[in-house]
Amino acid sequence: MADLPVAERWVVLGRVTGAYGVRGWVKVRSYTQPADNILRYTPWWIAQQGGQKEYPVVSGRVQGGFVVAQLAGLDVREAAMALAGSAISAPRSLLPPLPAGEYYWSDLIGLKVVNQEGVDFGTVTRLFETGANDVLVVDDGETERFIPYVFGMYVSAVDLEAGLMRVDWDADF
Repeated sequence: MADLPVAERWVVLGRVTGAYGVRGWVKVRSYTQPADNILRYTPWWIAQQGGQKEYPVVSGRVQGGFVVAQLAGLDVREAAMALAGSAISAPRSLLPPLPAGEYYWSDLIGLKVVNQEGVDFGTVTRLFETGANDVLVVDDGETERFIPYVFGMYVSAVDLEAGLMRVDWDADF
């Protein structure tokens, strides 16, 4: 993904976890904050065998700890269940711009990571939350490193156009 201009990338917004009710609504684990922001980015592109299919969001709401949504073209539980486990994506251009120095996780995935000494750590394969801070998972094919995503302390520079992140992290750690 790092080879595409930022505005043309796809962003995974969440995942369908199952059906909700009997009328084709889907239950969703949203990756947006707050969770119901996922409902603003319509249509959703849902991964299916052989590619993605577009689904306009008809209605939706937060229900307990998850989001439920009615999608155009889904009107039975079995159709909603068939989407369970599928990623929900939208074009990056639909997301609001961020202030300078802030990034969506999807912008960081795929970046090459090097430390201050120029040691190549591989690429960012994913991120996860710990409560204290987000953590980068950086993999070079042999070693997987977990680097706290704390800008100014461990992350010194992010250059999306060059596809590069510089970190202050020891190669032996």
